[in-house]
Amino acid sequence: MKPSMRKILIVASGAVLLILLPQIAALTGGEYYISFFSRVLIYAIAAVSLDLLLGFSGMVSLGHAAFVGVGAYVVGIFFYHSSEMEPLFTWPFLFQGSENGLVVLPLAVIISALFALVIGALSLRTKGMHFIMITLAFAQMIYYFFVSLEKYGGDDGLSLYSRSALPGLDLGDDVQFYYLCLGLLALFLFLCVRIVGSRFGLVLRGGCDNERRLKALGVNSYMYKLACFVIAGAGAGLAGGLLANQTEYVSPGLMHWTLSGELMVMVLIGGMGTLFGPVLGAAVFLFMEESLAMVTEHWMIYMGPFLLLVVVFAKKGLFGLIAGEEKKHG
Repeated sequence: MKPSMRKILIVASGAVLLILLPQIAALTGGEYYISFFSRVLIYAIAAVSLDLLLGFSGMVSLGHAAFVGVGAYVVGIFFYHSSEMEPLFTWPFLFQGSENGLVVLPLAVIISALFALVIGALSLRTKGMHFIMITLAFAQMIYYFFVSLEKYGGDDGLSLYSRSALPGLDLGDDVQFYYLCLGLLALFLFLCVRIVGSRFGLVLRGGCDNERRLKALGVNSYMYKLACFVIAGAGAGLAGGLLANQTEYVSPGLMHWTLSGELMVMVLIGGMGTLFGPVLGAAVFLFMEESLAMVTEHWMIYMGPFLLLVVVFAKKGLFGLIAGEEKKHG
């Protein structure tokens, strides 16, 4: 079977499995896995957004978790002001808090995108190791900024007493929340596939392969990379907003560089530059974390050798290995 057909079959099979998972969990008495796979889907959104940077633009960012945290805090702060009946802003106009998902989730995306715009505009003036370190520095600055916000819990974080409200949906029901996460992941994947397959995506990949040649053709690669950085930040913000709802809790830990590292590991395990691979990578990573943590608190000892084997023997990750892309690219 051709790799392209095998890839389509794998993606279709995975989609069917994810759609039927709540029913399978109910029949087998594993309702817990509905909540677990909601978390997988949320992290998958964040990992796919990072894959846009790593796999198609050649931008290695150690600050991607900052946008996840910003998205989560947008939901948390709006919920806090709504529950306390305290205005969020009073000048230059009155702005109230909200628990409406149609308000807070789009705002989580928009505000994270704005953060990405500012950080990307400055970071993209550097390259290589300097780019990695400046994204890390920005993320840590945002992390310590939210640690200092005592009003919103500081280092202890902020608890939400319920999930956001959406018309026609009860997000307090794990099954409905699961399908919301699945639908948003499918929508974001569709958007990313269209972006990568467009002329915009061709420029990104061309800049990743040979940026000097691209500049010789008169293409401003800086603007394309900045746009990609903003889209990736928006996707991470969406994941953060959903994660705040799933756990009903936000903390500065969501912005720490260690989460950026975990997202990078998910991308590498699943397959960098595949878009669908990070979904598999998120599932494998979180499943290993969940199962190994019951055996030992030092579960990362086992993750290290596993990641090493994947990087050495599956250059396109587990997804590329299953889809037969190793022979094509090897």
